[in-house]
Amino acid sequence: MSDLFTALKNKLSGQQVKIVFPEGLDERILAAAGRLAQEKLLTPVIIGHNEEVYQKASQLQVELEGVEIVDPASDARLDELVQSFVERRKGKATEEEARNILMDENYFGTMLVYKGYAEGLVSGAAHSTADTVRPALQIIKTKQGVQKTSGVFIMVRGEEKYVFADCAINIAPDSNDLAEIAIESAKTAEMFDIEPRIAMLSFSTKGSAKSPETEKVAEALRIAKERAPGLAIDGEFQFDAAFVPAVAKKKAPDSIIQGDANVFIFPGLEAGNIGYKIAQRLGNFEAVGPILQGLNAPVNDLSRGCSEEDVYKLALITAAQSLK
Repeated sequence: MSDLFTALKNKLSGQQVKIVFPEGLDERILAAAGRLAQEKLLTPVIIGHNEEVYQKASQLQVELEGVEIVDPASDARLDELVQSFVERRKGKATEEEARNILMDENYFGTMLVYKGYAEGLVSGAAHSTADTVRPALQIIKTKQGVQKTSGVFIMVRGEEKYVFADCAINIAPDSNDLAEIAIESAKTAEMFDIEPRIAMLSFSTKGSAKSPETEKVAEALRIAKERAPGLAIDGEFQFDAAFVPAVAKKKAPDSIIQGDANVFIFPGLEAGNIGYKIAQRLGNFEAVGPILQGLNAPVNDLSRGCSEEDVYKLALITAAQSLK
């Protein structure tokens, strides 16, 4: 396992963080939860019917000592959570509707996080991104001053670590969105002991091409500098100008970023999604994520094609996010 996860384990030692896993009957979830509990890295909270979860775990030969199992239908906190949900939704759901909604494992698990019974949530092994993110946006919501959540990947290869954003959520971010993504991505980078040096990416470097697309990125840079003047950030950059010192010297000789960027902000989801997958498949980088940022409490989304190892690692990341 890479140094990144060794560092996360050290951070979590003795912290007693609880992470909710709504997909209690998924074998990848159960296997990862059992491993996390056995290693005493965090306390997994599995959503599901008690007997069904134990039966499935027995079939998989997974030990559930140290794992909490919560059945929404019989949980003693249900009335409290229903009332809190009604209040949080501000009249958009009646008590009866709230009770039905909270039978959905993602909604119930998100309410556990909102009420402080757990520190974070990991879902998506058997649900769509929307099924995971919608409850988080309705209940946990974004931090004050943050308009939208965004999704980043930590790209890891040996000792190399980079942040790619947004690769998961916002299809066509505007200048304000890109500035916000850059600022939040810098915070995420710091969580992984990456001193952020941010490149706002485009198909142009410092005005080498002019179009609404390049002007959007240049405006995003201006906004980000205004909101967070201490950031090491520049753009707009073609990727080579942001990453290769010799190219930076030619194309952007006066920039604070001289081919040493480690946080890359893509101009749209199309570019970001393609970019991280090229690095993953051609560059042999491990793509850790997507990590959702900008929420009041950490909720992260797995791919439905995830492995047990993916679940394990994203749970560690989610727990570490809760410590910030």
